[in-house]
Amino acid sequence: MHVPERCDYLKLRDVTKTFPGQTVPAVSNLSFSINYGEILALLGPSGCGKTTTLRLIAGFEHHHEGQICLAGRTVSSPVYSIPPEKRNVGIVFQDYALFPHLNVWQNVRFSFNSRSRKHDDTIKTILSLVGLYDLRNRYPHELSGGQQQRLALARALAPRPNILLLDEPFSNLDADLREQMRIEVKNILRATETTTVFVTHDQEEAFAFADKVGVLQEGKLKQFDTPEKIYHTPTTRFIADFVGEADFIPGTIVQPGVVETDLGLFPSYSHVPEGARVEVMIRPDDVKIRPGADETNGEIVQRTFRGSINSYMVKLDGGPVLHSDQPSTLLYDAGTRVRVQLEVEHVVVFPRTKRDTDRSHSYTPDVELSLTGTRQVV
Repeated sequence: MHVPERCDYLKLRDVTKTFPGQTVPAVSNLSFSINYGEILALLGPSGCGKTTTLRLIAGFEHHHEGQICLAGRTVSSPVYSIPPEKRNVGIVFQDYALFPHLNVWQNVRFSFNSRSRKHDDTIKTILSLVGLYDLRNRYPHELSGGQQQRLALARALAPRPNILLLDEPFSNLDADLREQMRIEVKNILRATETTTVFVTHDQEEAFAFADKVGVLQEGKLKQFDTPEKIYHTPTTRFIADFVGEADFIPGTIVQPGVVETDLGLFPSYSHVPEGARVEVMIRPDDVKIRPGADETNGEIVQRTFRGSINSYMVKLDGGPVLHSDQPSTLLYDAGTRVRVQLEVEHVVVFPRTKRDTDRSHSYTPDVELSLTGTRQVV
């Protein structure tokens, strides 16, 4: 297979799809691109449009507006669509869709739609790569869940597809096996330089697996960036909440680039005017607690043991509740008075509106904006 230049290998431009009988598009004005060999995660809650996007790329659905280009050619537009079988797309479904009456070798050979032995070397290579060559005579029911997933992957990769599409690929596995398979599958995709798009509602899975993450909400792409930027500098309050635990404390822009809160001043590259009321996003790893301090400003109301960490809920004297992740060896009882300090690497703020209440963590602003700053220790 010819290896193309690493630029815009898959490109969606202003893609919109509305299903019959629906007035709201399943996806709306969707635009993004990825390079050859990159792994993209489409992340979002159920009904956000991520699976529809996958089906549009595969050719199972046809869009009404926009254009999809793959491997240097247009594969669909409102008036033109290459059928799925001619797009050279590999797909791994959520339930793997293995043929129970065919053994491992035969399942992979089926992807070539031929009984010819000319593909034997390729089949042997791909089964060796996924660690199933010695199990080539077994049937799917004789394999573990992880082995079945690797077989589905081998069958999809064997014909050297232009792109691989994964639909919630790890959802049927238990937690320990899920993490192991994420590593194994990612290594296989790297070894084969396979351009990949997969959909998930699990932000931890998206961050661990993908080079780029696209966050969808109600059919619209809200942010498209690296996992690190999605987490640390979310562009909307919805993303801040969805991709990890987040609390929000009220603040005010007291001068350009400076946010004042009850816990101190924070620098921020801000274009919000002076005097604007905002909310500052706080992650649990930003919150440090110190019991027995002379000047306490909060009280522990709950501790949740999570193995490697203790997750504390701390009610500030000013009202808001913050979450704080601490080492599992630090044990504090509910009711313990503590000094709360913030060490925020990335200051992200969202403007408040008239709907703001004392429970700022439960309110959603009409307008959303993120601002980044430098580390500030209060």
